[in-house]
Amino acid sequence: MTPGLQVVAPGLHGTIQDLGRRGYQNIGVPPSGALDRIWLTLANALVGNAANAPALEILAQGPLLEVMADSLRVALVGDVGGLVIEGYPRNVPAGQSVRLTHGQRIRIGALGKTICAYLAVAGGFDVLPCLGSAATYTRNGLGGFQGRVLRAGDVLPVRRSNAEARPELALGNPYGPGLEQPIRVVLGPQQQYFTADAVNTFLSAAYAVSVQGDRMGFRLDGPQLAHAKGYDIVSDGIVPGAVQVPGSGQPIVMLADAQTTGGYPKIATVISADVPVLARRRPGAAVRFSAVTQAEAENIRREQERELRDTIARLQTVPETPVVDTAALQASNLIDGVVNALD
Repeated sequence: MTPGLQVVAPGLHGTIQDLGRRGYQNIGVPPSGALDRIWLTLANALVGNAANAPALEILAQGPLLEVMADSLRVALVGDVGGLVIEGYPRNVPAGQSVRLTHGQRIRIGALGKTICAYLAVAGGFDVLPCLGSAATYTRNGLGGFQGRVLRAGDVLPVRRSNAEARPELALGNPYGPGLEQPIRVVLGPQQQYFTADAVNTFLSAAYAVSVQGDRMGFRLDGPQLAHAKGYDIVSDGIVPGAVQVPGSGQPIVMLADAQTTGGYPKIATVISADVPVLARRRPGAAVRFSAVTQAEAENIRREQERELRDTIARLQTVPETPVVDTAALQASNLIDGVVNALD
């Protein structure tokens, strides 16, 4: 059998993702890739992978997986309850690697206030690249594992089926989801299609992530934004982070699987550093926006990349914890003879 992780129960929406497919938007292929490139990068770092190695993106509800290899090293990153390992005395917290052996089953603990988490395996998942990337784009069946979400019975092949024994690694400091911070945007490119009041409302009001959202984009519920020149434009380019406003006046923030062109005016674009922070939010989560300049956005991204490199450089070794083999204890005779306490 192919060595890898067998899907016993698929969870809600699991796909193989990397950092995305670049250079094909001109022919209508979106970049796809991880909704949260930061957490995917950290998960890969914990198991010794390059940042772009294919990993498992988990949305809303995690899967139950069984190890079908001699040994695998995995790490989970996200605002989640950690890895529940059958027969293991404790959960392995998110942000820490662990070595698993053949037949062990792992379940992803409950996701907290965020919608996504990432499971990386040492060496990465062994899937063929499509247009230079392992990212899954389910609408067209591109990339990943057969171009689709996980199903029960799938075996996700791995590139390395025997993980070496070494100390495990953990994040030195918690990497918070940033759900309280305002989402920073650069106004435009069609700011002139909105009234001045609409722009002020967009930057001052509170919105909430609608239940009508997926990897393509989030609809936001909140005050309507009035158009000054109608809500149709000649279709032009769309990038992840673009904030379209259709005739309803409710903004839509485009994400990794967004279409490559669109005919609704865009009031703003979420800066690249904050797209992962927005994409972590569950339906009902609050969103506020603040405006920055393009130069500020570029500096923020540079600083974010520096902090990410520093976080990876400060990964800590996890002290070994003795593991109690409960199955062996239950099979053993722990009482030898009878002692009279009165003698």
